This record gives sequence, structure tokens and C-alpha cells, in this order.
Amino acid sequence: MSLKQQIDNDIKQAMLQRKKEELTALRAIKSAILLAETEKGAGDGIDKDVEMKLLAKQAKQRKDSADIFLKEGRNDLAEKELFELGIISKYLPKQMSDEEITAQLKQIISEVGASGPQDMGKVMGRASKEMAGKADGKKISELVKSLLAG
Repeated sequence: MSLKQQIDNDIKQAMLQRKKEELTALRAIKSAILLAETEKGAGDGIDKDVEMKLLAKQAKQRKDSADIFLKEGRNDLAEKELFELGIISKYLPKQMSDEEITAQLKQIISEVGASGPQDMGKVMGRASKEMAGKADGKKISELVKSLLAG
């Protein structure tokens, strides 16, 4: 079952169970998917990688918004964003631990023959593709920097 079909089924369930907040989050995800499908060059639909990038982007937006709201003392708005983040997270693959990311990065570094900070682009390009949706890009970047510097 595709992500879009799964979201549609979950929207129906949320409607039947009258879960208003959950319904709002699910509709936001569906909206992002529909926008991606109608973009120029999307063709017949979007593949799994694009779906995971969309979900990761939606999750990051919610997390960033919640952080800002908490700093400003708007706990009510932060709770809403965190709730939506929880709904979105259900559809994302399990996030990799720092140890798992580091192990995979070491393997990528040896495969591409990276020897220093000047090779960061090569490593990041490959790592971003392989770990899309499984790890935060910022975290990957930090770990690549430290591994190539050492």
C-alpha cells in the first residue's frame, strides 16, 4: 500500500472517530503529497524517496515551529505542533542512532575514497541519498565533518 493510500485510510478512520487534531495533521500530509504529485516533471506519481523526503520536511517544520513556540512561551501552539509531529513520525522510518550513522558514514568514506574535508561533498551526496528519512541532514553533516577532520 502506498503512503497516499495509507494516509487516505487513516483520514477516513480519523473522520469516523471524530479525531479533529489528527485529521488536521493527516490532511496536511496529504496536501504535501498532492502538491508534489502535481509539480512539473512528477509524471505518474512520486516514488518512496520523495515521499520520505516530504515527510521528513514536514516533521522538521513541526519540530522547528514547536521550538520557536516554546521559546516564546506559547505552550498551547507548541503542543499542537508536537502532536502533529507525532502523527507524521508514525509514517517515517525508524531514525538511525548516532552509532549507526557513524558506522554507515565510515563505510561511505572508505568506498568513495574520501581523505579530508575537501571530499565532504562526495560523502554528503551519497550519505544524503542512502540515509534519506532515516537521519537528520544536519546530524549527518556534523558527523561527516568530524570524521573527515580527524
